Amino acid sequence: MVRAGFWHPLEGGRIQCDLCPRHCQLAEGQRGFCFVRANEQNQMVLTTYGRSSGFCIDPVEKKPLHHYLPGTPILSFGTAGCNLACSFCQNWDISKARQMDRLAAFAAPEAVAQAAAHSGCRSVAYTYNEPIIFLEYAVDVAKACRARGVQSVAVTAGYIDPEPAALFFGAMDAANVDLKAFSESFYYRLTGGHLQPVLEVLEYLKRETSVWIELTTLLIPGENDSTAELERLTQWVVERLGPEVPLHFSAFHPDWKMTDKPRTPLETVQRARQIALANGVRYAYTGNVVDPEGSITHCHHCGARLIERIGYEIKAWRLDAEGCCHACKSPCAGRFESRPGTWGNRRAPIRIGV
Repeated sequence: MVRAGFWHPLEGGRIQCDLCPRHCQLAEGQRGFCFVRANEQNQMVLTTYGRSSGFCIDPVEKKPLHHYLPGTPILSFGTAGCNLACSFCQNWDISKARQMDRLAAFAAPEAVAQAAAHSGCRSVAYTYNEPIIFLEYAVDVAKACRARGVQSVAVTAGYIDPEPAALFFGAMDAANVDLKAFSESFYYRLTGGHLQPVLEVLEYLKRETSVWIELTTLLIPGENDSTAELERLTQWVVERLGPEVPLHFSAFHPDWKMTDKPRTPLETVQRARQIALANGVRYAYTGNVVDPEGSITHCHHCGARLIERIGYEIKAWRLDAEGCCHACKSPCAGRFESRPGTWGNRRAPIRIGV
């Protein structure tokens, strides 16, 4: 447990959290909505600093990131809790956890960075639950990683206030932001949050940082998969973020408190991808489905197949050392090295900490 930032005192002994748009007001001993930030002796503390729900080496494509160090291993970890209340949460056993004893032993930031470097990981992912709520721990890990030449990736819903966003994303090299829908009604009913703060964070990331961003939208039948909504979402991305920001459309499966909805049909994610491409998105992908075409990176200029994938494994690579198309020499947006990694589909749990 460490003292946390982004709060201010209120009258009557309460304090207000200024980390995210919820602005929880806490009496002595109370925890915020996220369950990990608490009022202890009239100060905000982070109760999960240094404690993880587990560490695993994944392919970076699993985050998903298709234009950031393709083929490389990434050390992934999270803690517990979340500042949204998604009824369709696909990681509910971690993000909705209220039992702190499920967390692993203490892992200092330097220990995480050392493990990543020694394992050959090019980056560390703050994922599984919402990393914004363990901002202090994530930032300290990211600093330790940078000292060792290891990069940092946030997998986040982007529900954060402007001042902490500057600190949090200032420590990150890349982010996959979960744009859950493109309607306020969806956010309010199914996540307990609001759409506008997420859009503002996305514009901030694009305009004012060097963070590489990709977006993911989980398509839920009857909730956020209409053609009209997908038209609005993809048009907004092109107009406000630019055509080079990759979009991932993934298929929903019944989970947590939303078991009354069917799985998302393959045709739905394929349709979303086609809408994105028709509206000018250069790189659109499908996920959680078997769809070989939906995992290919095409040249936006000549249409050549630049990166072909099966699952998380790269099967063909047609970018030159500068990240340009072999056929027409047009640049492909992203953070590429001269050759892709060879980690493939492997998943390797590791133990860190004492």
